[in-house]
Amino acid sequence: MPDYLTTRELADLLRIGERKVYDLAATGEVPHVRAVGKLLFPRADVIAWLNASREGPVVAQPPLPPILAGSHDPLLDWALRESGSGLASFYDGSFDGLDRLAARSAQAAGLHIREDDGWNRDALCAALGEAPVVLVEIARRQRGLLLAPGVENITGFADLKGRRVVMRQDSAAGQRQFIDRLAAAGLDSSDIRPLPARARTEEELAITLHDGKADAGFGLGALSGLFGLRFVPLLEERFDLAVWRRAWFDPPLQKLMAFLASPACAARALEMGGYDLTGLGTIHHNGASG
Repeated sequence: MPDYLTTRELADLLRIGERKVYDLAATGEVPHVRAVGKLLFPRADVIAWLNASREGPVVAQPPLPPILAGSHDPLLDWALRESGSGLASFYDGSFDGLDRLAARSAQAAGLHIREDDGWNRDALCAALGEAPVVLVEIARRQRGLLLAPGVENITGFADLKGRRVVMRQDSAAGQRQFIDRLAAAGLDSSDIRPLPARARTEEELAITLHDGKADAGFGLGALSGLFGLRFVPLLEERFDLAVWRRAWFDPPLQKLMAFLASPACAARALEMGGYDLTGLGTIHHNGASG
């Protein structure tokens, strides 16, 4: 089904007439939006509305697989292993993580999606509506241009013209930021020399530069020291975890979050550099439906 239902599609779903759908919208009983004069119904919100109206015995939901998806973060990845949480990882970018959350094929997803007024919340709500998902801050991270050893005369995106650049997959929020910043510098992909192979994680991007296969890439400052790379800082971004609320209190997520708040993790972040953990644990969104 589409993300937004028409009056006819909602009527078919509820097995009522379209006139009744208009009445429900007019009284504010059913979640809806009006766009370009058209009445639309966010599918995720409608499902949450139906669930909230449920009476009688509650049917047990199938368990969520113990998988953390979304964007790769080297500190989180290290904590995942060191904490012994038992969570597996599947990193293929923030937008892939949202898809996996919506499909309930992951318990949590790492996100760093830049928005007009902040980070991640609008994209999360667009993908899942007011589903019971919590958006919790992990860290603020330094992002910019990572440069291969020996590469000089690159201080910003305008200097990437004619350079070999390692790119990320299209489902990575960093790749979308890269394209936007390249355009802001008056360039497009034809002005640079992108490698044919995409880096699937932040670490893979850094390794590619360390091996001298490219001159530059848009990555995390935390990896510059680990791989002997120069770093040109350009922005601070917020990295969050979006977590299904019914998984939040289970041992795997609680074990991971407890370890992230530990002195050992703080020391690791300080050693890597490029992290600010001041806001760790801050809730930036808490889906309304139960």
